[in-house]
Amino acid sequence: MRNIWFVAAAIILAASGKTVFAEDAADLAAVKSEDGKYLDKEGNPTFKVAADGTVDWYTYSGYRRYHSECHVCHGPDGMGSTYAPALKDSLKTMSYADFLGVVASGRKNVTSSQENVMPAFGDNPNVACYMDDLYVYLRARANDAVGRVRPAKHEDKTEAYAKAENSCMGH
Repeated sequence: MRNIWFVAAAIILAASGKTVFAEDAADLAAVKSEDGKYLDKEGNPTFKVAADGTVDWYTYSGYRRYHSECHVCHGPDGMGSTYAPALKDSLKTMSYADFLGVVASGRKNVTSSQENVMPAFGDNPNVACYMDDLYVYLRARANDAVGRVRPAKHEDKTEAYAKAENSCMGH
């Protein structure tokens, strides 16, 4: 059910014309928190890294999910590979709505010299249930807010997050 929400949200955001590009730190700053999810001034999920290096739960979870599902094609830490582009770079200019749409529905780029296919993950709960986590982690990587290592310290998983996760995963 949650994956249907992601596809619907991507379509709604894309149709609204609301496009946010990560241009400077002020645009990325967490201005609001809802049950442990930080949002920027446009209402998009964003990261929060404390002075001592503690990351929010979504960034930490995104790191784990990325390295579970995405790194095989897109390389470790979003750095890209010979097979797929560096998501660390893509998230510098990709809007939240575009990210959700590509991950949920996939993408196919065909030129005379190559064919690149991103499969659709909207029906894969190991990805669909964690799209915000992936987005937040990659957004943090794109803006050098977190390094190329597993975050050493993180905020706790909130009860609201755990409940949504269990529901999405069918538990």
